[in-house]
Formats: sequence, C-alpha cells, structure tokens
Amino acid sequence: MSNLVTLLLNENIKALKPYESARRLFSGAGNKEQIWLNANESPFANPYDIDAERFNRYPDCQPPAVIEAYADYAGIATDQLLVSRGADEGIELLIRAFCTPGKDSVLICPPTYGMYAISAETCDVGVERAPLKADFALDVDVIKTFKGKVNLVFICSPNNPTGTSVNKKQLLEVIEHFADSAIVVIDEAYIEFDDDNTWANALNNYANIAILRTLSKAFALAGLRCGFTLAQAPIIQALMKVIAPYPIPEPVAQIAAQALSHDGLVNLEQQVSLINQEKALLQHALKQYPEIELVGDDKANFILFRCGNKSGLMTHLVANGILIRDQSKQLNLDNCLRITVGNPQQNKQLLSKISHFFTNQSSTQEA
Repeated sequence: MSNLVTLLLNENIKALKPYESARRLFSGAGNKEQIWLNANESPFANPYDIDAERFNRYPDCQPPAVIEAYADYAGIATDQLLVSRGADEGIELLIRAFCTPGKDSVLICPPTYGMYAISAETCDVGVERAPLKADFALDVDVIKTFKGKVNLVFICSPNNPTGTSVNKKQLLEVIEHFADSAIVVIDEAYIEFDDDNTWANALNNYANIAILRTLSKAFALAGLRCGFTLAQAPIIQALMKVIAPYPIPEPVAQIAAQALSHDGLVNLEQQVSLINQEKALLQHALKQYPEIELVGDDKANFILFRCGNKSGLMTHLVANGILIRDQSKQLNLDNCLRITVGNPQQNKQLLSKISHFFTNQSSTQEA
C-alpha cells in the first residue's frame, strides 16, 4: 500500500477484506469447459431482444415498465417498490439511509449472506450478531436483546447458505418487537423456491419491514444485476434520496421488463420446476454416500452438505472443472460445501466425479 493510500484511506476500510464472490475465487468465467455450480446461478440462459434506439439517452432512474411489471408480479403498489443494481445495492441503500456512520449498528444472524456485514462495515456501521440455533432457526430471545441497539435487522429467508426458511410466527415476533425501533429487512432472493413464505402480501400491515428481491436466481438473470426493495412508501422515498441518479441501464430495463411479461413468468415457473426436480434427484444421490451428510433444508436452488474430507472432494471437483462453494468458514458449518443445482447434464457430471472421488478414496484406504 502506497504512503498516499495509507494516509488517505478511511480507517474503517483498512482492515476490511473484499467479499469473496464466486467470480473472485475462481477466474475464467468464460471457460465453457467449466461447470459453474458455486454461485447459486440458474443453469438456464434465456434469449431477449434489445432495442438500441434510446442508448444515446440517460435511462429512467426507476423505469416505469419494470416498476409496474414487478409490482404486479409481487402484488404490491408501485410506490412500494424500488429497483436497484441487484439486491446488493438495496442492502447498501438501506444502510446508508437508516444508519449513521460511526454511531449506529445492524444485526445479522449467521451463518448467512456475507454482504450484510460487508456493506455495513464499508459504511462504518457496526455489526451485531445473533447466531442461528443448531437447527438454523432464529434465536428470537437473543435477537430481542438488541432492541434499541440496532437500526436494521437482516434476516435471510430462505437463508443462504443453509436453504432454510424462517418460521413465520418467529419472524412476526421479531417484526413486532422492533416495530418502533428498527427496520426488519427480509431477504427473499430465493423466494421463488419457497413462494408460500413471502412477506410481500403482508407489506401493508407492517411499517417496519423491507423485503429484498432479485432477478439473479430463479429469473436466470444474474448477469443483469437487477434487484428490488419492497416496503411501504416512506421507506422507499427515503431510499430514493440516496440512490444514484441513473442506477438501471437501458438494456437492463428492457430485459427485466421482458422477463416479467406473461411469457417470461410462464418460463420462470417451468424452470423453477425443473430445478426443483433436479434438486430432488441430487439430494437422493448424495444421501447414498455415508461420507456425506445433508445440512439445512432445500428451500432454494442449492444443496448444503457436510463431508469429512471436504478439502479433498473440493480439490477433486475443481481439478475436473466443476466449481462448487466451500462454506466451512461460516459459523457452525464446519466441513460444509454448497452445490448449486445445475441442468441435468451438469448434475450427472457432478455426481460422476463425486462417485469417482469416493471410489478412489475407498480403494486407497483398502490398499
């Protein structure tokens, strides 16, 4: 680090480590020989039409076609919705709007999505923790002790990386407990795989909830970077004060509107069904190995499992061009790996390489 950077860099940034995204951990995203099962992306790539006529103009901050289509999809009013550069920007906007740097804090419930803490720390906002219980349920009693100490409570449901949904009665207890002191942020990035548990239909009943959504997972548009924040109008109006003037590029708006059309939503439903079918087949196959223990639940598009020789299995898969995610650094996830559900061909190759690994391991031990 140069002397000038050392001199000028914000104190709260100096000790931070960049978020280890799937693309940072593994280079070569364009290598078609690799099978990418480490970022919870959809295995489907759908075609879209692009009209370049408006590319010479700045885009709408909140494109009406996208706002109206997503509001209709989520069953909410258009003034209860904000579109942003992925749900990650929604996380940052909530922190910037409702937390004072160097003074306020947020609450997270690990093991969970890493960007809540990264975004808070980047903004010089404190991070408090109420770990999930052994069965990955909320520890409501511990969460309640943070009333008056935090401005935002981040709860991921379905949770990444455990694939578990949060019990609605427990979450309601948290929402009501913080009704006059904090916003409860419910991250529903994977809600299309658990649509009965959405809180969007309760949005009008609670002024202190914000819901994060994305087109990155079930909609198969991770490369688009398009996310949404759902909340009552006062929260949305506050977020509009801190969002960039032109957050959504014109091509993104066009593709998002097509994905949210009638045909797009029919396609979404079909692909979610296919992913769920493949997920069930993967789970069944993995259960056959005594060395593998399935962990958490299956309410998303990935499978989390524990393996005693997780490093050996991970190395074997990477060497064979299959990339999955090591989650063992997360709280209570020792020796855990996470596999994104791919298409049938990818999943067959994955299972073939896993079988090869355990067969060789067994042969080595016998020798």
